Amino acid sequence: MVNIIWLFLLLSGIVVAAFNGKIEVVTSAALEAAQNSVAISIELIGLMALWLGLLKMAEEAGMVRMLARLLRPAMSYLFPGIPKGHPAMGAIIMNLSANILGLGNAATPLGLKAMQELQKLNPHPEEATSDMCTFLGLNTACITLIPATIIGIRAAADSADPTGVVGPTIFATTCSTLVAILADRYFRKIYRG
Repeated sequence: MVNIIWLFLLLSGIVVAAFNGKIEVVTSAALEAAQNSVAISIELIGLMALWLGLLKMAEEAGMVRMLARLLRPAMSYLFPGIPKGHPAMGAIIMNLSANILGLGNAATPLGLKAMQELQKLNPHPEEATSDMCTFLGLNTACITLIPATIIGIRAAADSADPTGVVGPTIFATTCSTLVAILADRYFRKIYRG
């Protein structure tokens, strides 16, 4: 449905430009947008490489295991079905760490790995477990302390204040995380029996 809406907007813009005799504006705008997207993508590649490298170094140095131990009480409460020391917990923490750093693109493969590990614990593979649902909620609504990707995009677009989104991002994502946790606890109580 979204593709149909975008197609309608695109075609209607071309028709209006042609009707007004300004079809060259559409062509130049399309070419300029394509050039800008490539430039921004190249700048974001460097940012992603930096943060993914730091996350990999943290994992290799054992910081993920240390972080997992520190977060174990909270994670045990949020994910009661994951046994102590299971790789799913490390994958979840890596995913949440990437989300906290605002690296949604980097968090995606880590989230897939976490779901694969959670699936290994699933007694009914055709259904999602409560822990899978909890993880999905946290992954979607995770607190973001450093919205690195957004800051990178704003800097690449020559924003006067690329970090101006940090405060509102922290507030909004904190609210969404609290709602996700409360909703998870509520639905776990309702569907427990």
